[in-house]
Amino acid sequence: MLGADVFMAAVAQGGAKLLPIDSEHSAIFQSLPADSGVWAQQIDKIILTASGGPFRRHEPAMLRNVTPQQACAHPNWVMGRKISVDSATMMNKALEVIEARYLFGLDPQQIEVVIHPQSVIHSMVQYRDHSVVAQLGTPDMRVPIAYGLSWPDRVASGAAALDFGAMGELTFESLTSNGHPQRFAGLQLAWAVLRAPSGSTAVLNAANEVGVAAFLDGQIRFDQIHAVNLETLDKTELGCPRSLDDLLAVDARARLVAAGVARRLGT
Repeated sequence: MLGADVFMAAVAQGGAKLLPIDSEHSAIFQSLPADSGVWAQQIDKIILTASGGPFRRHEPAMLRNVTPQQACAHPNWVMGRKISVDSATMMNKALEVIEARYLFGLDPQQIEVVIHPQSVIHSMVQYRDHSVVAQLGTPDMRVPIAYGLSWPDRVASGAAALDFGAMGELTFESLTSNGHPQRFAGLQLAWAVLRAPSGSTAVLNAANEVGVAAFLDGQIRFDQIHAVNLETLDKTELGCPRSLDDLLAVDARARLVAAGVARRLGT
């Protein structure tokens, strides 16, 4: 969704049905009415859940000492190193906010994020009457993949069923509940780039990929990934991307800027 205007235009031109596979967006899709024509009239907001990653209880000052091994130790999901770091910074959720805005055609202010450490509720839809519909399941990507492959039917996914008797409590926290909103400062960039000129989302994605790679290589600190993202957004020339080639050019420029920022921070 980082070249969303171009991508969504291609979907519309081809008459395709776009099915989300990411667990949060699959959960939203499963919680929405089948008729997308009524979404705008019925939906108040969508609520993306986030585990909070391994550092949701850390003081912000402690994040400068985080190691790649610590950042990759997600409490609920088994993932690759890059996405595990994104979960630790909450940049994964920023990218999901961007994706949700285009997948479901809502205004950015209709997208909310709440921390749900157990990762059982994968996301929710709040309707105009303030009823809330949620999709629950074990944290296993086989569930949304199976639904995407079989939609509108359902097939066995191979994932374990929820055991409600053994589950324990489900808890929720606001992003600022611990008094340190700067712990997840990168998340706020999602709404910032959605308000910015076209191409800004592609810059954020490129910058973050370079920043995470630099952190995993030991070039910069964990807390400097956000600095790479901020400076790259500020310094990258966007142009006016209208095609895939335009977006690839923006991506390349952003990566050059981000690499320079990472080198400077690492000295």
